[in-house]
Amino acid sequence: MSAPFRVAIIGAGPSGFYAAAQLLAVDDPVFAVDLFDRLPTPYGLVRAGVAPDHPKIKSVTRAYDKTASHERFRFFGHVELGTDITRQELLERYHAVIYAIGTATDRRLGIPGEDLQGSHAATEFVAWYNGHPDHSGLEIDLQARQAVVIGAGNVAIDVARMLALGPEELAVTDTADHAIEVLNASGIEEITILARRGPLQAAFTNPELLEMGELTRADLEVVNGDLDELSQAALCDADKTRTRNVEISQDYAGRDRSHPPRPITVRFHYLASPVELLADERGHVRAVKIERNEIVERDGRLAAPGTSELSEIPAQLVFRSIGYTGLPVAGIPFDEARGLIRNQGGRVLDDSGERCVGEYVTGWIKRGPSGVIGTNKKDSHDTVAKLLEDAAAGRLNAPAGGDMEGLLRDRAEHLVEWDGWQAIDAAETAAGRASDPDRPRVKLADWEQLRQASRGIAGPAGRT
Repeated sequence: MSAPFRVAIIGAGPSGFYAAAQLLAVDDPVFAVDLFDRLPTPYGLVRAGVAPDHPKIKSVTRAYDKTASHERFRFFGHVELGTDITRQELLERYHAVIYAIGTATDRRLGIPGEDLQGSHAATEFVAWYNGHPDHSGLEIDLQARQAVVIGAGNVAIDVARMLALGPEELAVTDTADHAIEVLNASGIEEITILARRGPLQAAFTNPELLEMGELTRADLEVVNGDLDELSQAALCDADKTRTRNVEISQDYAGRDRSHPPRPITVRFHYLASPVELLADERGHVRAVKIERNEIVERDGRLAAPGTSELSEIPAQLVFRSIGYTGLPVAGIPFDEARGLIRNQGGRVLDDSGERCVGEYVTGWIKRGPSGVIGTNKKDSHDTVAKLLEDAAAGRLNAPAGGDMEGLLRDRAEHLVEWDGWQAIDAAETAAGRASDPDRPRVKLADWEQLRQASRGIAGPAGRT
């Protein structure tokens, strides 16, 4: 058997693992895969983005672990492209490189007051409560009474739900300890989810929206939830998800409120856009100025322009959740307007539109932040199919030679391989059992603690 084609995959999230599994399943030609990640831990947003109270979703990592057990698979964690290794060094050693780095930063609102104290990106908040080491030091003041979450997708709902969970609900999750302490002491009484369009156009998935109705500590309210004539007409042709979202929203709007009020009110406020975050005398958010929108038809599609009708929502805490975007890295061709690596069907293109030989892209950094975890499986399959076409046609990169492992061992003393991740995993799960028999893990959220745990070194409070 001839030597395998060597493929580097940059990014150990779902897209990276799916691409690795698909390549390793090919019998002819044979591939060997090295999976890199900037973090010492794998799984990407499954670990650092999925809500802690959704353990079933995180069980997808069992499939990724199976991929990692393959004899032609290697994991190089705590290795950053552009810092520890260069794009050129990858191309010198691999027949192909697949970028699966995701879209890790938030989209900006572009309104006055966006950077006031008390205004946060939802991406940072999610990473904070999930124990991402970049964000463990984030300061979130939850002594606010009123919070506004701007956005109408699942991340917005996750943020609102996490703010509404009680101590007993958080105790059995893998929410980071530093976040549990702050969340348990929260003074929040009102949470408004602000949606630019109506309930028919919201991007929530049905299970996420339904979960809001199961909150034990929150009453639900709906503002501007009635469908206008255009949306009512469009409902006939809407898909099942959007139709069900309307039904759920209508159910929430019509709920009996004769029971004693609960500690928290969660309010779905549709057809409103933020136009400014207003400050108090300390430079802290005190309110969100909003403009009421209306549904209109433009070029055969429904839009939600503003009506110039303004009002304010009191808020001392604001989370911006209007989507993710990518950032350029290591000189890889980048489409600034779209926030994506420049590509055609997964093949990386240079600025003149020509193919970059041996370079491919998959996941959110290829298509944009859309879909659920499983969506990335097909996306990776499509990219791998292009790579296989190029392999058959002799169009892969021709590396000069040299093994990446030797270079990393010489250069990156902080390198974490798969057995290092398993040591971290063992330390976290043991700490979880010690904390609560039903708690899956206590995450290590500090870079140095992660490095030490990867070497089996005991950490603070007897933890490794």
